[in-house]
Amino acid sequence: MASPVTDSAGLSPCIETVSWNADMVGTLPMPEAEAPMSSSVLNNCNIPKPPPLPSKIVTRNKHPKWPPESSFAPKETKDMWDKLFKDGNGADLCIFTEDKSCIFAHSSVLSIASPVLGYRIGKSKIKHGMKYIQIPGLPHDAVRVFIRFLYSSCYEGEELKKYALHLLLLSHCCSDPQLKRVCICYLEQDFLTTENVIDTLLLARKCDAPRLVLICVRLVVKNFKSVSSTEGWKLMKRIYPDIEQELVESVVEADSKKQERQRKIEEKKVYTQLYEAMEALLHICKDGCRTIGPRDKMLKGNQIACNFPACKGLEALVRHFSGCKTRVPGGCSHCKRMWQLLELHSRMCNEPDSCKVPLCRHFKEKIQQQCKKDETKWKLLVNKVIAAKNGSYLFSSR
Repeated sequence: MASPVTDSAGLSPCIETVSWNADMVGTLPMPEAEAPMSSSVLNNCNIPKPPPLPSKIVTRNKHPKWPPESSFAPKETKDMWDKLFKDGNGADLCIFTEDKSCIFAHSSVLSIASPVLGYRIGKSKIKHGMKYIQIPGLPHDAVRVFIRFLYSSCYEGEELKKYALHLLLLSHCCSDPQLKRVCICYLEQDFLTTENVIDTLLLARKCDAPRLVLICVRLVVKNFKSVSSTEGWKLMKRIYPDIEQELVESVVEADSKKQERQRKIEEKKVYTQLYEAMEALLHICKDGCRTIGPRDKMLKGNQIACNFPACKGLEALVRHFSGCKTRVPGGCSHCKRMWQLLELHSRMCNEPDSCKVPLCRHFKEKIQQQCKKDETKWKLLVNKVIAAKNGSYLFSSR
């Protein structure tokens, strides 16, 4: 009995058998235009000219400027207020810190700079013409840096790095958005490690810093194994079990998304290989390639390199299909792959009458007899193969 491939397309499998990888073309996985503008609108001379292109392209930085501007006051003004704080001339307020040491300040300045401190100062007692308030639980130097910032918006970089968390807490509790922004900017860019990320996360949640919370969560998800072994994690697990549960769920969700992305990437590879196999099949049946092709084509031989990556494996598959004694659907695994590739081509082919691929018209007629369920599966496969080649598979609807 003559081969249907040879009879239908006139292929001549001549010269030598080529080695191939059968897995390359494995079993197939089943898975409003705008109206044109009228000429009258285009020719309308009353349309204003477009504005000129910008001279400089403005790009959005990934991170805010560091160090951020805490105040736009002139330097001389800042220096004057800074000197007033350091000298303490005319101070009428004494701020006691954790170690019982005192920081002298002016109650009128702090009341204007921070309404929260102003309220506490108004409720304070006066002894010998001096008002007294306490800021317990924080280091003396951290409180001093905070009070200095309220005066002049000045700070030393090393002090900010050392007391960033303390200053974030003070700026939030005392309603100082400028210092809070400076602290958050530093914590987001230069501070976070696997050791302190939990402490920073808990404080950011208390201080209403959602961006900082998100960055901390991302760091926890990325380095979950290291973070979960720190003392901060163990303490959080004991005191805030609900937050620990949220972080664990975030890690699980991130891992699921990663696996889903990887699965889609692997699927895209399979569908891309199928598209390349369709191109190679059409190339072999229409133009011929090296040692196989239509009888009316002059073959070029093995020495000519082929531009179709799937051609070599498909050439061997076609050779097997034309000479296989079984060659029935389901009888031979290699022939089964070939049947599926031929049917896939017929569903993607728009010219069955003039197509030189074997059995193209036969499968077109067979489509009319298939059940709706099989037809839906094949349509989905065709759409995914085309989408993978167009680079839109990862963004297409499932």
